[in-house]
Amino acid sequence: MHSAVLLIEFGSIILGLGLLGRFAARFRLSPIPLYLLAGLAFGEGGLLPLGASEEFIATGAEIGVILLLLMLGLEYTASDLVSNLKTHYPSGLVDCALNALPGAAVALLLGWGPVAAVVLAGVTWISSSGVIAKVLGDLGRVGNRETPVILSVLVLEDLAMAVYLPIVTALVAGVGLMAGSVTLAIALGAAGLVLFLAVRYGRLISRFVSSDDPEKLLLVVLGLTILVAGVAQQLQVSAAVGAFLVGIALSGEVAEGAHTLLSPLRDLFAAVFFVFFGLHTDPSSIPPVLLPALGLAVLTALTKIATGYWAARRAGISVKGRWRAGGALVARGEFSIVIAGLAVSAGIEPSLGPLATAYVLILVVLGPLTARYTEPVATWWSRRREPHLPEPAPRATEAEAPVAD
Repeated sequence: MHSAVLLIEFGSIILGLGLLGRFAARFRLSPIPLYLLAGLAFGEGGLLPLGASEEFIATGAEIGVILLLLMLGLEYTASDLVSNLKTHYPSGLVDCALNALPGAAVALLLGWGPVAAVVLAGVTWISSSGVIAKVLGDLGRVGNRETPVILSVLVLEDLAMAVYLPIVTALVAGVGLMAGSVTLAIALGAAGLVLFLAVRYGRLISRFVSSDDPEKLLLVVLGLTILVAGVAQQLQVSAAVGAFLVGIALSGEVAEGAHTLLSPLRDLFAAVFFVFFGLHTDPSSIPPVLLPALGLAVLTALTKIATGYWAARRAGISVKGRWRAGGALVARGEFSIVIAGLAVSAGIEPSLGPLATAYVLILVVLGPLTARYTEPVATWWSRRREPHLPEPAPRATEAEAPVAD
């Protein structure tokens, strides 16, 4: 009877997620807020709390985080990461300062303590690569001059995650300074070793994993990723970091093939992860933190716009391109929830999960809007402030052009 209830509950969840995804696609929205709302509806204090399938969903959610970071690693080669780090690290520092500090400050002002401050700093710092990539594609801006600047900021955030996640894992686990330093040293050593091996022996690693049979390639890559993630977690390093490093180590046709095969699995388990996070957030706990979440969302939307503007200006992009770059970076999503999930699982601060949920819901909806309208609004505002400047003369059309004698 228990297994039958589990199958019914889990099947209903997957079917519901599929329908929500189709609904979001029809209106060109990110499905992430709908998945979170579904979790809220079926979690603690929701409309219909689940029971039998919760443990199974928890395992699926953990696999979802692992696959999210693996797919992220597959997007980059080790040489690309090293090149971006050398060229664009000032933009990464500005990004961290402008967007992490507001989260830390709000946590301290709310009296949540230093550990929650570090966690909330990460929640407000990291943009959503998935949402931003989809928005750029929908708006037809993939080939724009400012797009490489946007991607470089996202890459630097992804690199920072490899250092940040072990620190957060150690903090929320309550380990001492010495143990935390050892954990960070292991994480940095592992990241450095994987980058070295990927640059020097990337072809050999990819050749070992490679297979012409899609089934064997899928099993080897998935098994290797989960194995490395488990070993990383056993060493008190984030499992997500281990998965990210596996993705970096793979390159060429193997990375492309694995990306194609694993994309549906990533989407499935990532959706389960967002539902799982919502399941552990009581809807009645969101209204008390809604005002701080809204204020923090508005503030960090502005700081992200400033980050993109500064990074694009540094790269020599035109003013309109700077505003487009800033507006595109506003969305937060999967990694903000991953970071908050670490604190929620450890019971750091009861209000942190609801605030993070409300914060992500606001910005995952606001992000596509800022990407589309920041540049037109900025242009309109600049013209309004300087009305004495003449409007540029319209270019003559073929019908208006003078005809040569």
